[in-house]
Amino acid sequence: MKKPLILVTNDDGIVAPGIRALVEVASTIGEVVVVAPDSPQSGQGHAITIEQPVRLNAVKSFNQIEAYECSGTPVDCVKIAKNIILKNRTIDLCLSGINHGSNSSINIIYSGTMSAAMEASIEGIDSIGFSLLDYSFDADFTAAEHYIRSIVRQTLHHGLKETSLLNVNIPKLSRHDLKGIKVCRQAEGRYIEEFVEGTDPRGQKYYWLSGQFVSEDHAEDTDEWALKNGYISIVPSGHNLTRHQAIVPLKFLEHA
Repeated sequence: MKKPLILVTNDDGIVAPGIRALVEVASTIGEVVVVAPDSPQSGQGHAITIEQPVRLNAVKSFNQIEAYECSGTPVDCVKIAKNIILKNRTIDLCLSGINHGSNSSINIIYSGTMSAAMEASIEGIDSIGFSLLDYSFDADFTAAEHYIRSIVRQTLHHGLKETSLLNVNIPKLSRHDLKGIKVCRQAEGRYIEEFVEGTDPRGQKYYWLSGQFVSEDHAEDTDEWALKNGYISIVPSGHNLTRHQAIVPLKFLEHA
């Protein structure tokens, strides 16, 4: 049987250990093509490059696997892959990650990892973003790889139902300590932001963004609850930001 074509990308950059782990898993399942940023692009959200050219270079980072580094954003990588590198081919699945750090709750809005997967889903490609709750460059992806392999295989076999995008977050636990998987909803949360002020060598002030994530949703059907209780969270996601429940209550504005 023909192997499925799997596009792999990320936002931590093509040399990040997370994408190497994801490529190793994906290559046991299908034909893999990698298009990833040539430098870290965390927090880029759905940014695209429009005021300068995007450059693409073939690399030999993954043995015999076709791979390219892109000067643009994670979303640029997906656009280039679909419209240039794989223009006349059908991409069966797009995988983004494995991100170093959480993309649960409101983090999906800022995440380059999830925006790359979302871009593919907008193009009609089933897509999954994977994140491990470990920011270390030396993170251990062993347990994550086991579950990712299963999730990818099941997705290719069954297809995604009522969505084309999954946001998967994995706790920093051993395979023995992981309790399993919960398909759940995105928790409500926000960042309490702080800006650290400093002065550069030229005497100019600068501000360095800092802060802390605060979950405002403690229900047991959320991704935050699942992660805190030792489960992998899978959130069916999308790009339609309409609050449908507000349409009728806001009809009074039609008479403004």
